[in-house]
Amino acid sequence: MLAPVEDVLAWGESLDHLLECKTGQLVFEDFLRTEYSEENLLFWLACEDYMKITSETEMTVAAQRIYTEFIQVDAPRQVNIDCVTRKEIIENISQPGPNCFDRAQRLIYALMENDSYPRFLKSEIYQALLE
Repeated sequence: MLAPVEDVLAWGESLDHLLECKTGQLVFEDFLRTEYSEENLLFWLACEDYMKITSETEMTVAAQRIYTEFIQVDAPRQVNIDCVTRKEIIENISQPGPNCFDRAQRLIYALMENDSYPRFLKSEIYQALLE
């Protein structure tokens, strides 16, 4: 999986640069998998896709899928969010709007930005791409 050197260098500038690039997402996901925390990126990406949905029916189906996969207690890829945020989603899930997961997505983004991303930059996976 080769990415242009400019892209790889840009990934080091910010998490946004990394997430804007499909290859960057894949490399970051590989790294997160080594830390057993790929659910954070997968949730964030699912939320990005969710926000693009315009059909109410599709939104309801997608919201339920995100809830089942990432939010509910004991979900297969449960993300680490506080109980207030989880409760807010539970209350909104029956009639989800486009912003249903915003708070949780911001929390997970902050977690990746402050925790996983700095370790990614120091990782062998990223360092090898810089060579």
